[in-house]
Parts: sequence; structure tokens; C-alpha cells
Amino acid sequence: MKRPSHKELYKKILEARKAVANGLINLINQDAIVCDAIELGYLIELDLIGVLTSLLNEITPNNYAGKRPPEKSYERQIEDLDLFAFRVESSWFNCTVYLKFTLYNNELWIVSLHRNREKRGVP
Repeated sequence: MKRPSHKELYKKILEARKAVANGLINLINQDAIVCDAIELGYLIELDLIGVLTSLLNEITPNNYAGKRPPEKSYERQIEDLDLFAFRVESSWFNCTVYLKFTLYNNELWIVSLHRNREKRGVP
């Protein structure tokens, strides 16, 4: 069976929701995430928990947009951990959003959070 399975993805989504509820959120490449937040029209300091709560409540395993098996992170803080990418139509932003994250020590590590950049018909 190819990883990640539907069950594994569902578990990761639940773990991510729990981390957000506990305020255990880390940002990888903060400058890029700040630029993407500006493009989406939200303030990280004020809205990040609400944004993540909304996205993670809308995401299902069917929204998985990552590789099989998941790609590994090369970032020092989360090196060699599996990255889980999702594309979801966000009610918060009224557009399709791309979210890539990993979990480490019960903490959510955001690698990407931006408007979907995939062009239709192009993988």
C-alpha cells in the first residue's frame, strides 16, 4: 500500500487540530509565510490560529496534494520528517489554499500556507 493511507492522513489532521488548539504552532521560513499571509489578507499575530482552525476543519484526507510516499523535510528544525500537503477550498479566504505541514513533539510545523498556485490542468 502506498503511503500515506487515508487513515494516516486522518490521524495527521487530528493531530494538527490538537496542536493548534494547544497553541503549539511553529513557522518554517517565516519571511515567506508572512509574504503569503499579506497576499491572503490576514495578520499572523491576530489570525493564524483562526485561519489554521478553519483550514484544518475543512481538510479531509481527500484533499491530500502531497507525494506518495510523503516528501521529507530538508529544513534543519524538522529534517527528515514527512511533509503533508493539502489543497482545500477555504471558506475563510474564499479561494483554494495550499497548506504543507509536519508534526514533531506534538507541535505543528507550517512549511507552506498560501493561495494555491497550481495551474489548472498542470500537475
